[in-house]
Amino acid sequence: MARLRVAVVHGVNLDQLGRRDPRHYGRVTLRELERRIQAWAEELGFASRFFHTNHEGAFVEYLHRAEGLVDALILNPGAWTHYSWAIRDALELAGVPAVEVHLSDVSQREEWRRRSVISDLCVGTIAGRGPDGYRDALELLRGRLGSAGHADVAPADQPAPADDRSVQPPPSVPLPDDPSATDVPSS
Repeated sequence: MARLRVAVVHGVNLDQLGRRDPRHYGRVTLRELERRIQAWAEELGFASRFFHTNHEGAFVEYLHRAEGLVDALILNPGAWTHYSWAIRDALELAGVPAVEVHLSDVSQREEWRRRSVISDLCVGTIAGRGPDGYRDALELLRGRLGSAGHADVAPADQPAPADDRSVQPPPSVPLPDDPSATDVPSS
């Protein structure tokens, strides 16, 4: 059976996990979180890849290039969730099933965190489950892709590396066209 390809895309400040308020985010670092997600993904038959950026344009570019590269997305855009119409438009263009994940329970936090501009484009939103929310997202996608008749999805050409994200340049510097920079081929 072909392995389904999922990209886990993390946004602004997620690289600061382990330093941020542990009452909301726990003590896990982004690398530790991604190792857990990768193990869960393998267990559920996914080939996983990871991308993180603190630059909104790089997040948008990644979503622009996702179609054909992955079968599904798990997104935690961080604060961009609440106001980035550019990310919303890029997600719509991506055209693959996506699950929105938040480590903290955003519905119980500040008023501005309770709004998501991407949730209606996602097959589900999981919040307040800490790292386990990512496993829930994988299970949701597995059920969604299996029941939608996508079990015949072609496998990835090569196994995805455990950590293929890159440090993105500041917004004033053009993003490279080199696909290795974001693991997504340029159009």
